[in-house]
Amino acid sequence: MTETLFHGGRVFTPGGFAEAALVRDGTITAVGSLDDLRNSGAEPFDLGGGLLTPGFTDSHVHPVQAGLERALCELSEVYGLDAYLHEIAAYAAAHPDREWINGGGWDMAAFPGGLPRREQLDFLDRPAYLIQRDHHAAWVNTRALERAGITRDTPDPADGRIERDPDGAPTGVLHEGAMDLVGLLTPRPTADDQEAALLDAQRHLFSLGITGWQDAIVGSYAGSDDQLPTYLSVAGKGLLKARVVAALWWDRTRGAEQIPSLVERRASAEGLDRFRATAIKIMQDGIAENFTAAVIEPYCRCGGTGLSYVDPALLRGYVRELDALGFQVHFHAIGERAVREVLDSLDGTDPANRHHIAHLQIITPDDVPRFAALGAVANLQPLWAAHSPQMDELTLPFLGEPRSSWQYPFADLVSSGARLAAGSDWPVSSANPLEGMHVAVNRVEPPGSHHAGHSAKPFLPGQALDLRTIMTAYTEGSAWLNDSPAGVIEPGRPADLVVLDRDPFTEPASEIALTKVRATFVDGEKVFG
Repeated sequence: MTETLFHGGRVFTPGGFAEAALVRDGTITAVGSLDDLRNSGAEPFDLGGGLLTPGFTDSHVHPVQAGLERALCELSEVYGLDAYLHEIAAYAAAHPDREWINGGGWDMAAFPGGLPRREQLDFLDRPAYLIQRDHHAAWVNTRALERAGITRDTPDPADGRIERDPDGAPTGVLHEGAMDLVGLLTPRPTADDQEAALLDAQRHLFSLGITGWQDAIVGSYAGSDDQLPTYLSVAGKGLLKARVVAALWWDRTRGAEQIPSLVERRASAEGLDRFRATAIKIMQDGIAENFTAAVIEPYCRCGGTGLSYVDPALLRGYVRELDALGFQVHFHAIGERAVREVLDSLDGTDPANRHHIAHLQIITPDDVPRFAALGAVANLQPLWAAHSPQMDELTLPFLGEPRSSWQYPFADLVSSGARLAAGSDWPVSSANPLEGMHVAVNRVEPPGSHHAGHSAKPFLPGQALDLRTIMTAYTEGSAWLNDSPAGVIEPGRPADLVVLDRDPFTEPASEIALTKVRATFVDGEKVFG
């Protein structure tokens, strides 16, 4: 029997704070005052004045894709055209044998109108395919367009758009479903590549205190291969330590005929200890910055109302069938029309299936109370709720008022009784939960981010959350969403725990993001620190 006594700081619990927590053989056995627990004979772990929290659960993340990108031409750590070109040239020089220059992480805000051009990559002697940070577009060069046979006469796919010059010539940006025109031609990662990427991502997430997650797309999308075999292999070998739920990709080019195959995919994971494939991912629209988010009134300056990828008249039937089969449905909805279409589809479904809507950039005030009424979980990605070049230059001018003021209404969701979960969308944005909490509380970019100095003005500060509410969303809320036994520090729960180097509740709110993870435990086993 092994016992550990965590003390010397505070313990985050649903009812407030405790002085100490006792763990025996991977399970939390007692939480309370140090005087009551100190004579247990357990090995002490001194919190050093920091905070012990439940392990964080990321409710919307793409670890395999992130791990693959970390091994390719990775642009997310730099910003601006000159920096991107420097990284791309260095990668090309270091990998002369690679047929393609493949990778991603570029930011739309670094380019006029959010759009790079093919000519900027034509210095390369190979085709290039670089996925945008948000994974809703790709930047390609002329060689890649030629390899794919894309010309001014190539029609747009139903679920995407080829960016074009006035004469119809492709500019080098492929939006949404058009990404596959080039992406599917790029070299496929091997099974070993995929497994290495997942394990690398797991190490990174453990270093940030994340002990569980929901993979938001498990299937073939935007040129990526199906990740389900990777999870099945890694979990089957006992190498997946985190608690993971897969959201199986709903092919938006098909209908209900794909449901039997989804049932089979779910069954393939039965019996695994750390992995379940019990959710379905439906992407209902795109993003606001390229005008593919589904909105009610036309975008300012450019017109158009975006795309509903699944016909709303059919969506309700699909969701009802998935609900009846016991699937959880994980929706992507950015625009207010997409949010409404998704909420409409949930009318009459079973809240016990824990359906949830991610991103939630724009919600009309009339639709906010419907989350609680329908039992729909609000799956927040808080890092985006701040002034940034993308928000101020590519989003606000095209949304207009009052729609701009309907963005990321976290406080309104809470006051209306909605249940919250929280995640990152990594590698779209940082996986660090403390940075997400910082933005949720302060509504400004976290210190150290690319755009930390862009604006000191909080973004819609009336929608800010208190730290306890958002930390609960990252712990208890997201764990509940995954039907995980973790997420709360109380007797009987698994000892999925995080030791923070300080207590952010006693520090200025402006310093939340400076908090670091000292150690991470899963079932009482230290997996980081």
